[in-house]
Amino acid sequence: MTMVKTSRARLAGICSCVPTMRFDNLTDTVEFSNEEIRKVTGMAGVAARRLAGDSVCSSDLCSVAAQRLLHTLAWEPASIDALIMVTQTPDYFLPSTACVVHRRLGLADHCAAFDVGLGCSGYPYGIWLAAMMLQGGGVRRALVLHGETPTRFSDKADRSVSLLFGDAGSATALEASDHQCADWHYALHSDGSAYESMIIESGGFRDRFGADPRKHCVAMNGALIFNFTIKRVPALIDETLTGAGVSMKDVDYFIFHQSNQYIIKHVCSKKSLPLEKVPIILKEFGNTGGVSIPLTLTEGGLTRPGDRALRLLLLGYGVGLSWGSALLSLDPKAVLERVELDNTKKEESA
Repeated sequence: MTMVKTSRARLAGICSCVPTMRFDNLTDTVEFSNEEIRKVTGMAGVAARRLAGDSVCSSDLCSVAAQRLLHTLAWEPASIDALIMVTQTPDYFLPSTACVVHRRLGLADHCAAFDVGLGCSGYPYGIWLAAMMLQGGGVRRALVLHGETPTRFSDKADRSVSLLFGDAGSATALEASDHQCADWHYALHSDGSAYESMIIESGGFRDRFGADPRKHCVAMNGALIFNFTIKRVPALIDETLTGAGVSMKDVDYFIFHQSNQYIIKHVCSKKSLPLEKVPIILKEFGNTGGVSIPLTLTEGGLTRPGDRALRLLLLGYGVGLSWGSALLSLDPKAVLERVELDNTKKEESA
């Protein structure tokens, strides 16, 4: 896809939500030796993760985040014109998870609600879709929800994935602005030739009731994903900045999908990105899929300079293969917050 841009969108707020259950990789893991654990966690940078357990779905995490965000913004549910749910861990094959959340939030029947089945790249895609709807008119307010529970499709005996993934949900509120605001720019790409590099082979309609339990868990070609990332992400940064007519020094923060600490630092070194502009939250939350981008925005310690909007470059990449960017501005009054969901009671805690 060539570079695209949108106008008239304002990011009003982001709320992330994580389960209360904290899993310490070093002390709670029993499947591997201490040496194996230290090696994997040291490279990936994941010391602990949040686990949804068997009772919590992406919809639960996103609903809590959305409810808190609507309350903080004082937005009435009836004012939401569009709900986009980005997830690869839906509650059901049908209906869409967006419709499940639509009911929970008490949204009006004029609100369009639909799912987007993307993972690691899903957040930039979701923001682009919502901004396009706002730009087109008719839609004044939109919610982009992104939730994933990858620990529920990870084989605990698979060292390549079991120590990496955490669960999280998020809600992002956008609205059409009648005031002059900066254009947002996007670069969105796909390469389906490598779709098998990260895959859950059974459970879908290609292999509905596969007998091998391992094929109901994610399988990942780590070397291929690594090579894909270090090849595509630096070029994605260049493409986005060039297309938007800005330089790296014009960007306040580069928000990477939190895939792996080693990969992120490798890309930063290759592009000479100052690490103070690249928040990393892997240590406490692990790889939460595409939700890691909004989670990093709420947990990454962004410094917000008074009345000036921050310019952010969001970078998503991975399963699909799919990769995408969004260069946007964060309104100085935008809300950034996090809540937690009790794994058993399914209720919000501050």
